Amino acid sequence: MATQIDNQRDTVVERSLARLAPPPMYQVVLLNDDYTPMEFVVAVLQRIFGKTEDEAARIMLKVHHEGRAVCGVYTRDIASTRVEMVRQMARANQHPLQCIMEPAPDA
Repeated sequence: MATQIDNQRDTVVERSLARLAPPPMYQVVLLNDDYTPMEFVVAVLQRIFGKTEDEAARIMLKVHHEGRAVCGVYTRDIASTRVEMVRQMARANQHPLQCIMEPAPDA
């Protein structure tokens, strides 16, 4: 009876830790117009971006005085969803409020 001898060799696999870069971030920006009521902008900021009444009022005033303001910084998918939510809410209420997303500056 023949016996089979397995020649097993120990193999050492060197693991290198893969470093994943954080996802690129995008800022959601509201743009000023002369027709959308300030109260509506505050409501958008509270409902879509979860801002308190004071935060929403501060951002709304910045939009009003400077022409634009950042509402939040998110990953691409979340930012594009928030932009679309603002556009739908504005359209449903017949307001020309514009919202865009742009790459966030590196901090």
